Amino acid sequence: MTDSLKAENDNITNKIMIAIDGPSASGKGTVARGLAEYFDFSHLDTGLLYRAVGFKSYELDPSFGNDAIPIRVAENFDPSWLNNNALRGDDASAMASKVAAIPAVRTALLDFQRQFATHPPLEGAVLDGRDIGTVICPKAPVKLYVTASAEVRAERRYIELTQHRNIDTSYDKVLADLRARDDRDMNRTEAPLKPAEDSVLLDTSKMSIDDAIAKAIELTNDALASDNRRFVCV
Repeated sequence: MTDSLKAENDNITNKIMIAIDGPSASGKGTVARGLAEYFDFSHLDTGLLYRAVGFKSYELDPSFGNDAIPIRVAENFDPSWLNNNALRGDDASAMASKVAAIPAVRTALLDFQRQFATHPPLEGAVLDGRDIGTVICPKAPVKLYVTASAEVRAERRYIELTQHRNIDTSYDKVLADLRARDDRDMNRTEAPLKPAEDSVLLDTSKMSIDDAIAKAIELTNDALASDNRRFVCV
């Protein structure tokens, strides 16, 4: 972290950071949005940052054969890129996974995420991604690791693609793609996907959306009530 951001972070005592991590299709984004709405906090889907970098990098180099390109894109990140609707698609997800494995890309996006966490537009921030509680905000007072079985996550994604996006695919293909993404995310050298040691596990495999959000609110309130640390990020 830069010295200036560290100094500013030391002066923050009343900004609440909620860190949410988890694999693809676990429900972490839905939970994060639900928490942000309930507490009236700002929300940042950090995965969109990597999707945007991956998308821009693909335009410049479809083969992803040169790491220098996504690094340069990340170093010159433009928040307006987040408004691209194409970032929500599966192609952008695959691109994100590739560029996220490049250490210099993660470093370039680090301060952007921490700046949002420590200076959100509202009284608190909810960040969801794959390394929020372990790397971005390791001292966040609330850390949730949202997960579900691979089969359940694949079924959710399959329904989304076939029924809501009219994409012709199969459950087996979706499951294979999801497991490949998990493998890349969990076994990359830089900031692998894993629960923070002090995170609370929220398994949504058998939960409805409303139940998952309600449980996340309960866990967040419990964490805030029992935590005496200052609400810092790092």
